[in-house]
Amino acid sequence: MNDPRPLRPKPTLRDIARLSGASTSTVSSVLSGTWQARRISEITAERIRSIAGAQGYSTNRQARGLRRGQSELAGLILPMHDNRFFAAITQSFEAEARARNLCPVVVSTLRDPREEIRTVERLISQAIDFLVIAGATDPAAIGALCRAGGVRHVYLDLPGHDAPSVVSDNRAGAALLTETILDRMESGTAGPRGRPYFLGGAPADAATARRIEGFREVVAARLGPVDPDQVIACGYAPSRARAEIAALRERLGGLPVALFVNAITVFEGVLTHIVTLPPAEIEGCVIGCYDHDPIASFLPFPVHMIRQNSEALVARAFELIDAEVDAPLLVEIAPDLVPPRSIHSTRFDLG
Repeated sequence: MNDPRPLRPKPTLRDIARLSGASTSTVSSVLSGTWQARRISEITAERIRSIAGAQGYSTNRQARGLRRGQSELAGLILPMHDNRFFAAITQSFEAEARARNLCPVVVSTLRDPREEIRTVERLISQAIDFLVIAGATDPAAIGALCRAGGVRHVYLDLPGHDAPSVVSDNRAGAALLTETILDRMESGTAGPRGRPYFLGGAPADAATARRIEGFREVVAARLGPVDPDQVIACGYAPSRARAEIAALRERLGGLPVALFVNAITVFEGVLTHIVTLPPAEIEGCVIGCYDHDPIASFLPFPVHMIRQNSEALVARAFELIDAEVDAPLLVEIAPDLVPPRSIHSTRFDLG
């Protein structure tokens, strides 16, 4: 005989959040076991668990998969999707995940530390098998969440302290790019214009700090100590870079003989200013960019570029995951120097 009573809908995280007066993310953290990493009080956690039990809430298949390591979801978080490097990271990550019969889940966190925490909590609640962290403002907090949730993780393009890290050899790459532009810059220019300048990035960023080290070492060995005003760490925004290169040119009375541009978004800002200048002035400045975009090959002036080897970075990260390496070792991958007016091909290029 059929039961005439209506079926009671299964409670959701939102239902538990409404009844407990807590946010959905807090409820998710409590029910996934990561609440301590977020410093949620034990009283709050116990209240949420009690309400969840009374409502008949049970963890879903994905959450059970998290404990058993069988979800077949591979997570990647990125700061943004705003340049070719991060796009290449995504492409390589998806290829490596699918080669292992995993479903890739890729999310950008908009360089917002709160969004990083929310995103990682949700990925953990969806039972990801592991997480690749490609850029984060607070990697320690993300690492704590992963450890609390029992999720293996690898840092990519930034060093972490609780798990393996795979990064570009930024110091060596910056030294190579600096050597290249110094070899080609005009000698004999008097005053501040005759010195090379570094533009872009943030000193607190691990990659930028290493690139500044490489730049300073080469310049000091070739030309003498680097003055503080030769390093303009103005962030990554194109608008800020445009304002800074305009101010530098005004201060120097023209473009410097050599310019090290740190990141493609910074180069975009520099480009919007210098294309308004007389061609002869641009030709007198040797430009290097620590980033790569093949469109630069079609500019009317040469640009020496460093291409971070995204394929090798991601492949090495997956090797560490496959081997279940948890030790906080640091792996550095050498970047490539891409000469002006040349196209660097990858395995994803279509013939």
